[in-house]
Amino acid sequence: MNDMKKLLALLGIFGVLAFSAPAQAERIKDLTTIAGVRNNQLIGYGIVVGLDGSGDQTTQTPFTVQSIISMLSNMGVTLPPGTNLQLKNVAAVMVTATLPPFARAGQQIDITVSSMGNAKSLRGGTLVMTPLKGADGNIFAIAQGNVVVSGAGAAAAGSRTVVNHLSVGRIAGGATVEREVPTALGRGEYVYFDLNTADFGTMERLVEAINRFAPGTATAADGGQVRVKAPLNTDERVTFLGRIENLDLVPMQMAAKVIINGRTGSVVMNKAVTLDNCAVAHGNLSVTVSADNAVSQPNPLAAGQTAGVTNAQIEIKQEGGALLNVRGGANLSDVLKALNAIGANPQDLIAILQAMKVSGALRAELEII
Repeated sequence: MNDMKKLLALLGIFGVLAFSAPAQAERIKDLTTIAGVRNNQLIGYGIVVGLDGSGDQTTQTPFTVQSIISMLSNMGVTLPPGTNLQLKNVAAVMVTATLPPFARAGQQIDITVSSMGNAKSLRGGTLVMTPLKGADGNIFAIAQGNVVVSGAGAAAAGSRTVVNHLSVGRIAGGATVEREVPTALGRGEYVYFDLNTADFGTMERLVEAINRFAPGTATAADGGQVRVKAPLNTDERVTFLGRIENLDLVPMQMAAKVIINGRTGSVVMNKAVTLDNCAVAHGNLSVTVSADNAVSQPNPLAAGQTAGVTNAQIEIKQEGGALLNVRGGANLSDVLKALNAIGANPQDLIAILQAMKVSGALRAELEII
């Protein structure tokens, strides 16, 4: 309860500061992306070798053995049929990477290596040459290198201690780009800027900001995209886009929204949230079930038998929930003061906010993630 009050009080301070401070301008590059300039996801299947006995248990992960046999066959090593490999220093992994826009052949990108089987740790292992493919099945990069795992673990006498995560590692610059993805800066004479969050008011200000810099070049396609007439020369176009991206823009205030995470009990609301006057009755109901195990012992001359007896006790306790008058608030700080007066914990606050939304007292969109 005290933690919740401290959290709401802290958010109240932030709310007061948010309303007292003027709106801050943001760069266009922080609010938009250029159509066609995007990342591409890469994936590959590989083998990590050199583990210190912490690799896959080959009897439970047959694909690891199959991968090793196939790799050795490609290297000219032929194993007799029916050979039963007992490998402890090998692990099958999935390798993932993000290919950034304008990446050229020969450049290096970071990769993430994740165990597929039951390897205990990838620490100290080496990823052997692994092709990374895109969604179209073509190979865009080749990965290889020493896996870095930011964790540690030890096991002895049936006990095991682990710090951080040992089955996922990373290789900085572990993949070399082999194929380039063509990225066109716009279609013809136009370049398109897409708002990260569609909003008609912000779009209007975006068009105005670009037209102040280059009159008559920007027109809105809809609430999420603006079309900008750019120079046809590549060098001039790059310079033109670089200057546009660094223009300042004050975005419009977003719609009132309350975000609830039901798994963690987190509640986050933006500064546009308001409340109408309402009454809330809040009380906690707790049910406690306790069991007392005893032994029923018959008299020495009786014909009964000794038996175990469980005596269960059930207690129901309900805390008082007075009807509280929650005053309407015109800004976030007033809303936090009203919710703080209820004295609910985060889980109870979620139910109260949902009820407020249904009753119409909460003037905001309620989103549960």
